[in-house]
Amino acid sequence: MKKLDILVAGVGGQGIILASDIIGETALSAQYDVKKADTLGMAQRGGSVISHVRIGQQVHSPLIKKGEADILIAFEKLEAARWGYYLQPGGIAIVNNHALPPSSVNTGNAQYPNDQEITSILKQRTDRIYFIDGTRHARELGNVRTLNIFMLGSASVFMPIETQVWEDSISQHLSPNIRRINIVAFRKGREEMRSAHLG
Repeated sequence: MKKLDILVAGVGGQGIILASDIIGETALSAQYDVKKADTLGMAQRGGSVISHVRIGQQVHSPLIKKGEADILIAFEKLEAARWGYYLQPGGIAIVNNHALPPSSVNTGNAQYPNDQEITSILKQRTDRIYFIDGTRHARELGNVRTLNIFMLGSASVFMPIETQVWEDSISQHLSPNIRRINIVAFRKGREEMRSAHLG
């Protein structure tokens, strides 16, 4: 792998930073160079949270240039539309099929785009768009906070790193009482991507 630029996007409270930390640590364990940068904005109030993760044989800058991301992992649909322009043509968009309307929508000052509008925005960059029912699967596991690891599992299918390296990194980042459920979430994310979207 020469390089892989991954943009992780969502809103405060969804575990974006932990997810991007795990991507970085996993890549380091797989002997890649890694650079990472986070933009939190008003994360505590449900604002946008963005993480740039750049992986390769040698990486000089932590920031992904607009139009050059290989993979966009969006934990919320509006955030996918908001940051889709970072994708390179033909890049991969993995989108949690879940809406968390911002305050501007809740107060009636803005309208949340429908799925067709979100897809249309992403299609300006790529046809490789995968909507994942991450929040539903996380709830079915009994802990919605496993969403971030489920999404990592879905995205990991497109990264040339062994499953065991991922699971070791996840285990190192999480306390013993939640490791097992998160490993299950990771595996289910991989299964979801492979069976429902890749055949």
